[in-house]
Order: sequence, then C-alpha cells, then structure tokens
Amino acid sequence: MKKVVVTIERQYGSGGRTVGEMLANELGIHYYDKELVKLAADESGISEALFVEADESIRQGRAPLLKRIKKSVYKGDLIAPGDNDFTSMQNLFNYQADVIKKLAETKPCVIVGRCANYVLRDYDNVVSVFVHAPSDFLMEQAALKQPMRGKELEKFIKNTDKYRADYYKYYTGERWEDAYNYDLCLNSGKLGFEKCVEAIKEYMKVRFGEDVFEQ
Repeated sequence: MKKVVVTIERQYGSGGRTVGEMLANELGIHYYDKELVKLAADESGISEALFVEADESIRQGRAPLLKRIKKSVYKGDLIAPGDNDFTSMQNLFNYQADVIKKLAETKPCVIVGRCANYVLRDYDNVVSVFVHAPSDFLMEQAALKQPMRGKELEKFIKNTDKYRADYYKYYTGERWEDAYNYDLCLNSGKLGFEKCVEAIKEYMKVRFGEDVFEQ
C-alpha cells in the first residue's frame, strides 16, 4: 500500500491501542508502541532503562512541567554523545522522535502514542487520530484489564490520562485532548472498535485515493 502512517493518541480504556492493532493487521503493516523505546535505545546507544525512567518522572510529577514547557518543546535536534545533556529527558525524546520520522519516511505503519502526531505534523503522508469514549465505556473496558473497581478504577483512568496529557504538554507545548491537533477524533463508545478501524480506512481512501491500499 501507499506509504501512509497512522498515529493514534487515546484515552485509557478507549481501546485506541486495540484499534491500532486491528488496523495494522487488516492492512498488513507494522504496529509500533513500546517497541519505539527499544528502537530509540538501539539507535542512540543509551540504556533502555533511562527512557523508561524519563517517562516515569513525568508520570510521578517529578519533571517541572509548567516551568520548562518552552525549553522542553521538541525542536528536532539530536544532542551528540559526550555532551552533558546527551541523556537528558529532551534528548531521549529526540531519539524517539528521530525513529518515528525514519519510520514515516520508509514504510506504512501504525504508531501509538509518543506524540507521533506532533513529531510528524509536517508530513503529508500522516493521518492523526485521537480515540476517546464516555466514562462508563472507559470504566467497562479498563475493568477487563485492571483488578480495580469503582472509585479506585476511576482514579486510575484519570491519573493515566493526566500522565498522557502531561507527557504531551511537556514535549509539544500543546493540549493532548485538543481536537485541532488531529485529523480524526473517534468516539469508540459509540462506534465500537471495528467501525473505528473502518472510519480510519475510509478517511485514508478519501484523502489519498481509492487505490491507497493497493500494492
């Protein structure tokens, strides 16, 4: 198929990852999620554990988000080995972004998370998607994977989405849930996962032509 990349950001419990996997399977293309961290570690030579630790510092609120927004917004420059900031949070993100760009330039794929829609915002071959759902649907789906229930599960969903919003804000300066940042915003609670996949495929055909899926 044509070299189209689909990026997906999603609320926890909305099934965005499931939609991405289903789409990739139907189209016969690669799906990237946590594998991006490993690819970035391999490319940079930096320990994968440092990438995980950087993510965790945002999750636990240790990164000074509001004070460093302008300094942290992704600009695209990689910091060379030997520099004091080589293993900084910003450079770790830069390497992940570099991997995302190289993927977008070489093959069709589905990329979940990692601010991929922002990193690839100037690429003409990218479809950016945000998957969301009503709270009752989020709770229902989250309960399939988490042992928590009731208020505890509700808090877990809220905290997970806050982390994703903070991560996005930290590296892009933009609001994660802002519809202006995406080509498509899909309510999986109303559509279901299969129709979300169909909606993305139909958009791809409208935008890139009926032959978008042809070899």
